[in-house]
Amino acid sequence: MNKLDVIGILQEHGAIVSGHFRLPSGLHSPTFIQAAVVLQYPHLAQKIAKAMSAKFPSEADVVIAPAVGGVVIGQEVARVRKCRSIFTERVGGAMSLGREFQLSPGERVLVVEDVLTTGHTTSEVVALAQAYGAKVVGVAAILDRSTTPLPIPVPIRALVSYPVKVAPPDACELCARQVPLSRLGRKDILDFLQGE
Repeated sequence: MNKLDVIGILQEHGAIVSGHFRLPSGLHSPTFIQAAVVLQYPHLAQKIAKAMSAKFPSEADVVIAPAVGGVVIGQEVARVRKCRSIFTERVGGAMSLGREFQLSPGERVLVVEDVLTTGHTTSEVVALAQAYGAKVVGVAAILDRSTTPLPIPVPIRALVSYPVKVAPPDACELCARQVPLSRLGRKDILDFLQGE
């Protein structure tokens, strides 16, 4: 599976959207990438996971992914690698292992993400695994949309490098032109259910 195959799948399923978006990082962007719309199809998730796993031929004892975006693809990569799959959650503002998940000193960990932007969440997952004494072999991602080097001290290998402009709200060209924020995702559904 090459870069064009991955981009084609994302585009075909409407995963790459243009507009004016507030990303989870708080940054604004004219492009939103929602890998979940592709990962809802197990045959596509499996195909993508095989390609991601091939980026790291070294052994891994466990795949760890941040909730929520990395959970599905993390599970699929672990299935390909025949290893455990666990995920992190943010509790009280800090990344943590919950659900009775454990990491042991010396375990080889592959961190799996759907989309990388700032690398902040991923670097927290790497640091958490290292705090348990695990050896992080690298970060595998479907898509790296970053425009600057990521603050992650291990190898990063994405199926696609797809740099997309991001800016803080006070430097956002779309905000300056008073383009309203586009609305996508879970919040829209909740607003609809609440009658807003």
